[in-house]
Amino acid sequence: MWNNQGFGKIGADLENQRKPLYPMMAESPELRWSFVRKVYSIIAIQLIATIAVGYFVVAVPPVANFFSNSGVGVAVYILIAFVPFLTLCPLAYYYQSHPVNYILLAIFTISLAFTVGLSCAFTDEKIILQAVILTAVVVIALTLYTFWAASRGHDFNFLGPFLFGALFVLIVFGFIQILFPLGSLSTMIYGCIGAIIFCGYIVYDTDNLIKRYSYDEFIWASVSLYLDIINLFLTLLSILRTAEDG
Repeated sequence: MWNNQGFGKIGADLENQRKPLYPMMAESPELRWSFVRKVYSIIAIQLIATIAVGYFVVAVPPVANFFSNSGVGVAVYILIAFVPFLTLCPLAYYYQSHPVNYILLAIFTISLAFTVGLSCAFTDEKIILQAVILTAVVVIALTLYTFWAASRGHDFNFLGPFLFGALFVLIVFGFIQILFPLGSLSTMIYGCIGAIIFCGYIVYDTDNLIKRYSYDEFIWASVSLYLDIINLFLTLLSILRTAEDG
């Protein structure tokens, strides 16, 4: 049985749904909220697929042993590692073409999930769990903060050039470390800097999700945030693994 309090609750829910994500929002809030929900739904499916594939690789030792102990396995692993980058090229052209965009996104996600699983295959389960928990807490906290800040008029678009430059330096430093290993301390520093950079990217890409991505760019919004989360997890995993070994 409905009463005034019940109608008041419905009115409050409708008011909250119409509330803009950020001040001076020119578009319909309902459309933007729908876009945000769609992107996070896709990311959730990507993360579930990553967990499933990663668990398969970790739980079936012959798979990881094949890729690490045989020449053919190493060659296949290198090929799989390049698949996500190769997939981004056609995805840039077909990101609005259904269902091709979803097929390419699935290939991108599964291949990247396979490399994540191989990264976890020879890592203690306790460390993996710690990295997962840390990643989840950081991602949720930064996402909530960015939505809160955006609703109060804060803008994080200025982070783009700084994060790009920092990421470029991080990649170069990573290649140097592969050629000239600098020990566990440099690995720890590398991981900490990487974690900070990808935390910044989570804030930056979430801000873009709220304000700048158009409705037909949901694939790119999903890919960007998914990569931020995966890279943050891998850097935290590297830090914890180095701390355990050190």
